[in-house]
Amino acid sequence: MAFVVAEPCVKCKYTDCVDVCPVECFFEGENMLVISPDECIDCGACVPECPAEAIFDEDEVPEQWEEYIELNARLAEEWVDSPITEKKDALPDADEWKDVESKRQHLSETPA
Repeated sequence: MAFVVAEPCVKCKYTDCVDVCPVECFFEGENMLVISPDECIDCGACVPECPAEAIFDEDEVPEQWEEYIELNARLAEEWVDSPITEKKDALPDADEWKDVESKRQHLSETPA
């Protein structure tokens, strides 16, 4: 199993999770991060570090965000040239977007 970054990350892109990851499984898009299921070692270190509470075990992704399981796998492959291994500043308006619901339409599939 792997961990999955879900919708709460959209338009926030906090990178605290990347800083504690022992492997290079995070990939960076324009306005969110994803986890490669092929690289994730299922350690869970990233989960408590996410200010947006956007990271879930693949088996525990809330029903409304199940599409993010496939989305993480696909975008990690597409963003293979955009790995992120160190913490960066969140998006400028991340705190304003953190608690916004239904952000799927704002997801950019463009790599960072």
